[in-house]
Amino acid sequence: MDDPPLYAGPVKRSMTIAGHTTSISLEPLFWRALEDAARAAQLPLSALVARIDAERLEAPEPPNLASAIRCWLLAQS
Repeated sequence: MDDPPLYAGPVKRSMTIAGHTTSISLEPLFWRALEDAARAAQLPLSALVARIDAERLEAPEPPNLASAIRCWLLAQS
């Protein structure tokens, strides 16, 4: 697989989490990192995103989902 470009605009994808469809916009670099994290955890991408979503909703001031994903990925590195 080719590495995603370092500087590229967000790409929107739709997925179903917690029973509803949502759209998430992330830069290709973050999509790749998220896919790698899901593969490492042996989870479908939507299941990992659902976990991150549930965690973010426990925060006193929950960020939007895309921001939560980026922060989660950074915290994993």
